[in-house]
Amino acid sequence: MLELRPCCECCGTDLPPDSREARICSYECTFCAGCAAGVLAGACPNCGGELVRRPIRPAAKLLKHPASTVRKVKPAGCVAA
Repeated sequence: MLELRPCCECCGTDLPPDSREARICSYECTFCAGCAAGVLAGACPNCGGELVRRPIRPAAKLLKHPASTVRKVKPAGCVAA
């Protein structure tokens, strides 16, 4: 089950569970669309994997399987992989 992390690891932008701006790699590293398309050029800086749009979990399912509240943000921001 995806964690649905709450923010961009690069800039800290909030990415709620229903955000269409969230991008993830296969390890669920999470970034906003701006950072993913900009400085990261579509590649995860942690593993080098492709960044794709994170799916949205239906609101009714969030009651049973809530999104993560753990914020992971790189103190120095991000650089391309």
